[in-house]
Amino acid sequence: MSEAILRPFAWRDIPAITNIYRHYVETSVVTFDTEPPGEAKMATKFGDMLALGHPLIVAEQENTLLGYAYASTYRPRPAYRFTCEDSLYLHPDAVGKGLGGAMLAELIARSQTFGFRQMIAVITAGTQSSIRLHEKFGFAHIGVHKGLGLKFDRWLDIVHMQRTL
Repeated sequence: MSEAILRPFAWRDIPAITNIYRHYVETSVVTFDTEPPGEAKMATKFGDMLALGHPLIVAEQENTLLGYAYASTYRPRPAYRFTCEDSLYLHPDAVGKGLGGAMLAELIARSQTFGFRQMIAVITAGTQSSIRLHEKFGFAHIGVHKGLGLKFDRWLDIVHMQRTL
């Protein structure tokens, strides 16, 4: 089997991205969405980021999309324009194989090239693999928001982490 390649997002990726995200919406608390968005909504979201030139990457192996990652504006107000929030989702079969680290490294590099100066990670407390991944890449813990979201009848805390780019 060949090694996964990282490449820029392409419109043909929307169905696979939608399916990967649907999995996390329906089975986990890593996203606070409670209803999986369809392909049209995901295309709009990615189209908006693409129009801004924000980093959008996918991991692919033998024509199968294994994951996607992006960095986009942390908040919409103009003063935040140099701060991004990262997001990274892997196909369940690709978890735990080192791909997340390769994708985050590439996302950081592309975010620096774009001109972002700070990267924020917003992580559901208890998702230790994501927290450890961000720590490995130099993210510092900057705070915890207690009981910020309700999903699957549980109040969930959010960990904020930050890295200078």
